[in-house]
Amino acid sequence: MGPVVVITSATRRLYVPPAAAGAAAAAAQAAAAAPAAVAAAAPTSAFGLRTLDGLPLPTFIPTKVKPRREPVPLLDAIKQVQAQARANFDETVELALRLGIDPRRGDQMVRGATMLPHGTGKAVRVCVFAKDEAAEAARAAGADVVGSDSLIQQIQESGGSNLAFDKCIATPDMMPKLGKVARILGPRGLMPNPKLGTVTTNVAEAIGQMKKGRVEFRADKGGVVHAGLGKVSFDSDRLHANIATFAAAIMAARPKGVKGSSAGGYILSATLSSTMGAGVPITLPSLVAAGQSMGKSK
Repeated sequence: MGPVVVITSATRRLYVPPAAAGAAAAAAQAAAAAPAAVAAAAPTSAFGLRTLDGLPLPTFIPTKVKPRREPVPLLDAIKQVQAQARANFDETVELALRLGIDPRRGDQMVRGATMLPHGTGKAVRVCVFAKDEAAEAARAAGADVVGSDSLIQQIQESGGSNLAFDKCIATPDMMPKLGKVARILGPRGLMPNPKLGTVTTNVAEAIGQMKKGRVEFRADKGGVVHAGLGKVSFDSDRLHANIATFAAAIMAARPKGVKGSSAGGYILSATLSSTMGAGVPITLPSLVAAGQSMGKSK
């Protein structure tokens, strides 16, 4: 028969007979001695440390820092990006420029558009907000979506889901009505803007520019500008001309408040990559020289 535990009704205290108390003390001493015995048998590290539960000690794996790729001239970077493209589709060649600007300041925002001489290689769907004669001209020029009040209402009701266009153009008389869908088009970069030439009465010319390879750019919160400037299937000369044109547009959009007198103080780094490929750093002198030569040719 095991030890008897009695709770007295007068004091409501736990009463353990002496025999049971001795057995409990012996059990406690055995339990306390078990971890010590396991710890004594546990492996010891080089620092004199060992685990209490006998499990293997963690091993420290030295980390290897991957060396950074050295910047290469622009033409070499183009050839490297084309050579390392392995996807089963025609990847887009993308350029990322880190600028020495403060995007929080309104006078240092970099934004604009430029025409690429060889296009982007991507089919662009253009939407035109216009009516009457301007709407007819837009349809004749090849606009994919043309409408006015009914189109605005459709976008408002859908909440911006499944938009069937990539770029937007509007006539000046439609801009007050577009305020209803500004919260839908704005975050997607689709809101027409007079500074970008997407608010115009000559919708046919604007549509032609969009279809031929007009690229818009805007610095993000980190002061970085991204743009797709062609496909890996382009030959290197066509890609070089597109990149040089874009670089010239970026240098022309330099804010007056940016410190430094040279282009090097404005463009801090440049990286070229394909959609699924690794980035290849570009030497800034080669990029600036290409942009300057393209600017002079224009």
